[in-house]
Amino acid sequence: MTHKNLHKLCDIATEAHTRFQNEIKDIDPIVGVSKSMRASGVPADVMTIDCLKNGKRIILILHDDKPDTINYQFAWRDRDFDNEFTEISFDDLTESVFLDWMKRYFVEH
Repeated sequence: MTHKNLHKLCDIATEAHTRFQNEIKDIDPIVGVSKSMRASGVPADVMTIDCLKNGKRIILILHDDKPDTINYQFAWRDRDFDNEFTEISFDDLTESVFLDWMKRYFVEH
C-alpha cells in the first residue's frame, strides 16, 4: 500500500476521532495502525478502532492490489474476526462516514 493512501486514511480517522471525542465524552476509542499483515507476507495494512468501554472494534484493511478500495468489518476485540468484509470505495470513506460508523457501532448498539 502506498504511504499516501495510509496517510489519507489516518487523516480521515483522526478528524472523525476528534469529532467523536468532542461529541461523546464518555467513550474514547483507540485508533491503531498495524503492519503485521505485511510482516507476514500479505501486502496490506490494517487500521483498528477499538472501544475499550464495550469491547467493540472496527477493522479496516488497505490492500496493495486494490488501492481504491477499503475492506472493513465491525468486530469484537476479544474474538477472532470474521473473514467476511464489506468493501467501500476509498473516495466514499469520508470523515462523516467514519464518524457515523463509530457512533452507530460504539454508542447505539
